[in-house]
Amino acid sequence: MVTILDGGMGRELKRMGAPFRQPEWSALALIEAPDFVERAHDGFVAAGADVITTNSYAVVPFHIGDHRFAAQGVALAAEAGARARASAAKGGRPVKVAGSLPPVFGSYRPDLYDGDAAPRILGPLIEGLSAHVDVWLAETQSAIAEIETVTRVLGDDARPRWFSFTIEDDPHRMTAGPILRSGEPVGEAVKRALDLGASAVLFNCSQPEAMADALDRALRALGARRSGPNAVALGVYANAFPPQGAEAEANSTLHDIRADLTPERYLGFARDWAERGATIIGGCCGIGPDHVAALAAGLR
Repeated sequence: MVTILDGGMGRELKRMGAPFRQPEWSALALIEAPDFVERAHDGFVAAGADVITTNSYAVVPFHIGDHRFAAQGVALAAEAGARARASAAKGGRPVKVAGSLPPVFGSYRPDLYDGDAAPRILGPLIEGLSAHVDVWLAETQSAIAEIETVTRVLGDDARPRWFSFTIEDDPHRMTAGPILRSGEPVGEAVKRALDLGASAVLFNCSQPEAMADALDRALRALGARRSGPNAVALGVYANAFPPQGAEAEANSTLHDIRADLTPERYLGFARDWAERGATIIGGCCGIGPDHVAALAAGLR
């Protein structure tokens, strides 16, 4: 049985005509017109998503500024959680809410990561989201240190923890096998996620072509945890971007979306991931409700 995730919130908000600009990105709709956020969630639920992710990815100083985050961070995270929960309740079927815990110093930039400062950002996000979420989703994690900090800040919270890594998707920099954007091997990252109590390990915000090798390496790293009462699930939600350079920052510019990545073609990738062992599948940046509808119809 495959659990269907939603798709990319930022591009869907832009497509809908929601307030959208840099540097706030998807947080701007949350600040100025949160009804758009709920409507975007509604679209993914209607498409068949079993899990929708809170629009808290850009509720960090990197996007909304230090002053606004200090004054409104908890409230904005709570609004993101409440909008997702309201949408999930309208689905007429069980729909879970994943609390997005993003890379707090910018996506794709493990070189900027500050483990001492990160808890001061993650703490307010967790505080605001906590009343509304079923699972914690630390997503687009570029380095093992990021999930270690998330684990520390979550403390004894008993809800499932899903750790999702963004992986290098430029084949010229993948000569030694699948790696995180930090250069750390995928196998090491998966083993560390197991040590930290992950319920699921996923790969996101990288090209779909890069995901199969990462899944295969993750399966080997899981070993005995592939099945049984303490089994750890594997998942994928790829993006629709071309390859990003080593200095790229996700959401720093409006990247082009691949015209070739139609819902039907994305479903083809997803079927391969499912055959390799992925049981949680959705989409990231540029993957919309039409893609999710194709996943729901094709993978169930």
